[in-house]
Amino acid sequence: MQMNESIENYLERILMLQKEKGIARSIDIASELGVTKPTVSHAMKLLRENDYIMMDANNIITLTESGMKIAQTMYERHMTLAQYLMRLGVSEKTAFADACKMEHAVSEESFSAICAHAKGRE
Repeated sequence: MQMNESIENYLERILMLQKEKGIARSIDIASELGVTKPTVSHAMKLLRENDYIMMDANNIITLTESGMKIAQTMYERHMTLAQYLMRLGVSEKTAFADACKMEHAVSEESFSAICAHAKGRE
């Protein structure tokens, strides 16, 4: 499966729901991402087939090791970029919305430079 922004968003959202609520369910993912339940069901099928998630008999979603690795990377990028933008004076709402877009597009080199610059300002 080729990694794309949509897959990264699903994995990151599962991680965030697990952190916030202790569990992740398809209905919660649909609500959080503003998509339909059938859209999430299709995405979860693809994620299961590619060993990024597991679902139990109660449809509780958990990340596999490979899914967790991607989710944590995207979450770290999201939080780091949002905090960096807020330090620059961007409002929290805008910073988190922009960081969600940026986290997928920024190269590892640029992200590392942003991290280094942010640490130098602390």
